[in-house]
Amino acid sequence: MSEQTGADAARNVSADREISADGAGDDYEHHGGFPVYEPVKAGPNYGTFVETFRRLQDLMVSTHAPDDVIDRAIEQTEALVELLAPYEVPEGRSPAGFNVELPGRGSALLLPWKIEKFGEDGVRERGMFRRYHLGGNGAAHGGTLPLLFDDLFGMVIHANGRPIARTGYLHVNYRKITPIETELVVDGWVDRVEGRKAYCKAELRDLDGNLLADSEALMIQLLPGQQ
Repeated sequence: MSEQTGADAARNVSADREISADGAGDDYEHHGGFPVYEPVKAGPNYGTFVETFRRLQDLMVSTHAPDDVIDRAIEQTEALVELLAPYEVPEGRSPAGFNVELPGRGSALLLPWKIEKFGEDGVRERGMFRRYHLGGNGAAHGGTLPLLFDDLFGMVIHANGRPIARTGYLHVNYRKITPIETELVVDGWVDRVEGRKAYCKAELRDLDGNLLADSEALMIQLLPGQQ
């Protein structure tokens, strides 16, 4: 697979997912017992929908509202839950996590980063840690960095043309303070392969090139029946 950038990278990932869902060109016994999901395309307003919730998450951890405002917020949130609850679907049938052209692939769990490069030589993403991810004193919470790296390594495996894998271990070195609300870049790649084992590495840097954190992980290809 040749290197892609920007929107081309997102389209390339989407195409690969659609091919896998159809079972064409892919031997699913090498994907263990992992379910085969049909990618769910988001509607035109889904990106705004997710971003609105991300903004709400930011406000939840950065506001100190009076009790009457909190009471109103509870009422409105409960009304929103009631509105959405009838449309809850099983895993694999929601657009969340499938739409690579959206930050965090449209998943509120994942960090809202966008793919810049997707190829056999690695994956690059650009984005920032938001107020919701604050650990203290302007720094991203230490637990959010493994989330960024682990999701990245999953895409690295896919970009490298390898079957679905689970994380065997993930190690993070915290080199400098990782700031929130600052644009950053993360690069990940497969360092070496030993049978079912793919050893991956990644680096998180600021736009001046300063290394903020790096990671290494073991990604293990699933055996038949393994989930």
